[in-house]
Amino acid sequence: MAPKITCYLDCVSPYSYFALLHLEKNRQALESHDVEIDIVPVFLGGINVGSGNKPPWTLPAKAAYSGYDSARAKQYFGAENLKTPSFFPIMSLLPQRALCFVKETHPQLFVSTFLDIFEAMWKNGKDVSVPDVLAESLQARFNQDQVKAILSSANSAPIKQQLNDNTKEALERGAFGCPWFWVRNAEGAEEPFFGSDRFHFMWAYLGLPWKDVELQSREKPKAKI
Repeated sequence: MAPKITCYLDCVSPYSYFALLHLEKNRQALESHDVEIDIVPVFLGGINVGSGNKPPWTLPAKAAYSGYDSARAKQYFGAENLKTPSFFPIMSLLPQRALCFVKETHPQLFVSTFLDIFEAMWKNGKDVSVPDVLAESLQARFNQDQVKAILSSANSAPIKQQLNDNTKEALERGAFGCPWFWVRNAEGAEEPFFGSDRFHFMWAYLGLPWKDVELQSREKPKAKI
């Protein structure tokens, strides 16, 4: 059975952005090992409600720690210019539904569109839950008629149901946040992984060759004679 990484993401989550950046960075290497990658838009608000989880900013200790952790993650993933917008958090239903439609109708542009939306919000401080603002982001990949079709379809019953189904699938696979991964290895075994800092565990589970973090000893200066 072909190995596969299914990745559940929401644009409201900066760690989802980090995860997508890292998957794209390693896409060529993963495909060389015949690992399929499937990016799935979900509604994080629904996952939190369905799992009983609470967003980190609602718990004082988590909120305080996230300041340190996000700064480290930004540096590690090469996204130092990310900043939390003043309107955070957003109700991400519209952009996530739009992404469901783009994945269905323009699969070759899906990942780049997801990245555009992430960057609009987290780099440029744009509230992509507002239709006109989302349209501006979509114009990077689509013409005016296509943008209108995406926004219109995002409010259609089939696309609303698609996002609901995606979110339900993630919950059935144990999700309590984003990014959430469901990974199948070559033997057909499957396991979940959570967060943007578990890729080394995924690579090991998939049986891929990878290099661990290596701590180097400090060289002592040679004694002068």
